[in-house]
Amino acid sequence: MKHKGILIAATGLLILGRAIGGFVYKTQADERSAQSAAQSQRALLRANSPSFGNADAPVHIVEFLDPACGTCSDFYPFVKGLMAAHPGKVRVTVRYAPFHPGSDQVVKVLEAAHRQGQFRQTLEALFAAQPVWVLNHKAQVDLIWPLLSGLGLDMERLRTDMNSTAVAQVVQQDLADANTLGVAMTPEFFVNGKPLPKFGYDDLKLLVEDAVAKAK
Repeated sequence: MKHKGILIAATGLLILGRAIGGFVYKTQADERSAQSAAQSQRALLRANSPSFGNADAPVHIVEFLDPACGTCSDFYPFVKGLMAAHPGKVRVTVRYAPFHPGSDQVVKVLEAAHRQGQFRQTLEALFAAQPVWVLNHKAQVDLIWPLLSGLGLDMERLRTDMNSTAVAQVVQQDLADANTLGVAMTPEFFVNGKPLPKFGYDDLKLLVEDAVAKAK
């Protein structure tokens, strides 16, 4: 009987040990999941990224784009249309993902224009004339300057800022965040932190409309 009692006690301890081990494992897994979610959130949003729309809008689109990307140019009016369809309810933040050769210099120009409060105008001018400065899928930064002359930019300051360490760090951070989030092509959209289930305008529209409906 004594040995039986010891066996029962040992079995109980083993079960208890497994239960504790399972609890610890689940706790650690939950902590890793929370840390991963926090890391993703930090990677998604950075202070001072170019944004437009109502700052308090309940729906927030984060777009990783490359100004040399033809699909980014094609999607731009669609995104503006979504904002117009839901006045005051959709905000857009742009992150840089210069994947095309030479585009890293062009996004530095965009960031320099952003520092003069002219990001959106500069982006639209570049998109409108994309065939002029994107040749064989390669961005030619020397060809963009005439396109910017009528935007009211301080061109001397623009050239200085685009070559600054601060602007280079912004672009490097955006690329690092794109890598963290698994962004491999442009445009890539996140709506209130959720990536598109599959790429397409209809998928973006549905995700935005769903987020707007949930915000009511």
